[in-house]
Amino acid sequence: MDFATLLGIFIGVAAMVWAILRDGSLVLFWDPTSVFIVVGGTLAATLVSHPMSRMRIILPVLRIAFLERRHTPEEVIPMIVRFAEKARREGLLAMEEEAESLDDPFLRKGIQLVVDGVDPELVRNVLQIEIDVLVERHGAGQRLFQTMGSYAPAFGMIGTLMGLIQMLAHLTNPDAIGSGLAVALLTTFYGALLANLVFNPIAGKLKIKSEQEVLVKQMMVEGILSIQAGENPRIVEEKLRAFLSHSDKARRQQAVEVPEGGVATSHVR
Repeated sequence: MDFATLLGIFIGVAAMVWAILRDGSLVLFWDPTSVFIVVGGTLAATLVSHPMSRMRIILPVLRIAFLERRHTPEEVIPMIVRFAEKARREGLLAMEEEAESLDDPFLRKGIQLVVDGVDPELVRNVLQIEIDVLVERHGAGQRLFQTMGSYAPAFGMIGTLMGLIQMLAHLTNPDAIGSGLAVALLTTFYGALLANLVFNPIAGKLKIKSEQEVLVKQMMVEGILSIQAGENPRIVEEKLRAFLSHSDKARRQQAVEVPEGGVATSHVR
């Protein structure tokens, strides 16, 4: 579970609730008409903007935003180095049985292509096509939430105009003026809150997660091709370490050091 997403939304909602309760009541900020205008209008506009097939991915995309990524670069490096060691000791065909047990279909396919003796350039092209399709699929989810983030404030403003019209039409009726004023203000509030606390942040989180996943898959491609080329496992590890950020490299260095003044060791034999 990606606790950063949950924590961010929780802190945002908690801050709003705390601010409301300091000088008022939550009941004042609840209006079903305003909710219907903003949520219904945003959903309707998104349906007009995107095909139904894309709307079906909302829930799967939300799961991605709230779940941790499957593999991190730090986890991938020792995995690929282990395959490099096995290929160097026993040959490329020796990787086939272990590759079948991998839970990552992308890495499994790459290793299988190498075992089958496919030309390195063709291996790169096949895997790059998968990455390109992945980027496009992730981009569709990002654009979906960006669309909702752009329409929610707009329908908040539309609700405000509707509320003002109701007020002007019933200037002699105090009850109608109060109802119109509530719709006018709360629709803008709901639209801005949904856009800036839910839709746009989730689109941003999906973009970051997509970039992280693409980086991991590019790392896998380089590792697979290095194994196919018969490179030394130590060289393979050093090439893959180039994909890590400085902080990741520091953490990985600490992980291979022996405590209490010992000598640093490596995962590569």
